[in-house]
Amino acid sequence: MANDDITTPTTVGKTRFYQGEGMTQPLFCIEPGIPCQHAREQASELMGVVRELTITGVMEDNPQLVWASHYLSALAKALLDDAELGMTRTDH
Repeated sequence: MANDDITTPTTVGKTRFYQGEGMTQPLFCIEPGIPCQHAREQASELMGVVRELTITGVMEDNPQLVWASHYLSALAKALLDDAELGMTRTDH
């Protein structure tokens, strides 16, 4: 018997990322409807890359790698934040 009344939690699409002081236009946003588990897995993968970029950027004194890790960590945080919203909403 299928359990049709239980749906997979998905991202809600409300999380935006703004970069820089006074910015009013989001640089990126999370799309609604991504399965939360997938969003969390992707965020984990991104954070692994962020870790490596940060270590390499600091050790090699390469600010470009540090900035890349900064942007990727913001994307990972946005994915996690939106997945959290999707997992805690009451309408699914």
